[in-house]
Amino acid sequence: MSETASTARAPVALLPSLAPLLHEWLPRRRWFAGKGKPVTGFALVSATELLPLSAAGPGLLHLLVRVQQPGPVTSSAPPGDCYQLLLGVCDTLPPRLSPALIGHVTRGPLAGRTVYEALQDPRLAALLLERLRSPGAIGPLSFHRTVAVPDGLTPRVLDAEQSNTSLVYGDAYILKIFRRIHPGANPDLELPLALARAGCARVPAPVAWFEAGTGPDGATLGVLQPYLRGSRDGWRLALDALAGGRDFVPEAHALGRATAEVHTALARALPTVTLARRQARDLAVAMSRRLDAATQAVPALMPYVPGLRAAFETVAALAEGGSTWRAQRVHGDLHLGQALRTPDGEWAVIDFEGEPSKPLAERRRPQPAVRDVAGILRSFDYAAHSHHPWHPEWAERCRDAYCSGYAEASGRDPRDEQALLRAYETDKAVYEVVYEARHRPDWLRVPMAAVRRLASPPGADPASPLSGRALSGRPGLSPDRRS
Repeated sequence: MSETASTARAPVALLPSLAPLLHEWLPRRRWFAGKGKPVTGFALVSATELLPLSAAGPGLLHLLVRVQQPGPVTSSAPPGDCYQLLLGVCDTLPPRLSPALIGHVTRGPLAGRTVYEALQDPRLAALLLERLRSPGAIGPLSFHRTVAVPDGLTPRVLDAEQSNTSLVYGDAYILKIFRRIHPGANPDLELPLALARAGCARVPAPVAWFEAGTGPDGATLGVLQPYLRGSRDGWRLALDALAGGRDFVPEAHALGRATAEVHTALARALPTVTLARRQARDLAVAMSRRLDAATQAVPALMPYVPGLRAAFETVAALAEGGSTWRAQRVHGDLHLGQALRTPDGEWAVIDFEGEPSKPLAERRRPQPAVRDVAGILRSFDYAAHSHHPWHPEWAERCRDAYCSGYAEASGRDPRDEQALLRAYETDKAVYEVVYEARHRPDWLRVPMAAVRRLASPPGADPASPLSGRALSGRPGLSPDRRS
């Protein structure tokens, strides 16, 4: 994204006037990734009036702001994360919008006016949909659509904000607003578009989106897709099955088939590559480095390091012996919370953004499909641990059924790539240990149980239940999405 500003409101003076408010407001947002580090400054990337800031009513101001914080600086990119902000501007904020208040501006071009979170205002949220209904450019922003979108749809913001913000319009469409912005095509637009072209019905096809800039410096800002009304995510369905003493084997089998259909379509639609000796060695080295860093952060991992590292070394050794693996575009953050069971009983897969904490280039890199499989297998394990007493056999039945369904639909059984699958599951469990130790110590025993199992030689996995109360929350969601 080029560092240019476009607004009729004196862009040079705009950000300094908002900076005191943003200093207080931004770090409290759930989607702000720089928690724990002080904000030292802001840089304006762009500013666009989507609705003129007149005295007659609220205005809508779109900002891309780079947040400066302490940390390493590289010459290849400007310092600090870039965030997308949509600000409402008015003279007096109605009481019903008081929870959206950001603050009152005391100087600069907006002096004397009130600034608030625009997406909480139905009038301004409706205006954003109207912009998507009318393709074209407004300053540095461009709006696109593939089909006609009806007007008059009532907006509401979803409560479960994670790394982004989502609005539902009339229970017909859902608009995901990306908050942390990276140059390049966001996989949550790129991959569903490719799947739609490939005729894969497992993923809702984008109907509209908007961007900033063009070409390699452009960035995806938001995507509008059909809203799967009445659907329930796989995590909640799994918990319900456990609570009711029911098996989840048919659902797991069907989800395996759905995952395979998505992978097969992605491999048809986008290029695939082969992971040979060098690439597999690099993969194993990266996993080992993450294990080393995790052990420094969580010393409880120390006794298991040799066994865990063996999973990564096995992959490197197989590659040295001539083994290769196909890599393709994958979901990148697949778990039960990303799978929706629609009212007609079919599985749909959503949220192709990948792990938001990772660089966009890494998220767009082809990877073995078993990475996604490992994510679902870990999710079954989390679900089983959420119920007391722990049901390891429930998870194992789900894992086997999922892999069998995947094999039926794709012709390739993930269990035939056991070494690579084990390495990815180990890498995921190590990541989960660090997350739980930092954010939810009560949950640490869940990934540590997997660590003990995965550190044992294949075929000798321990399966001793852990004592303690049942867990609550949403562990089926990737840790990146819980913060």
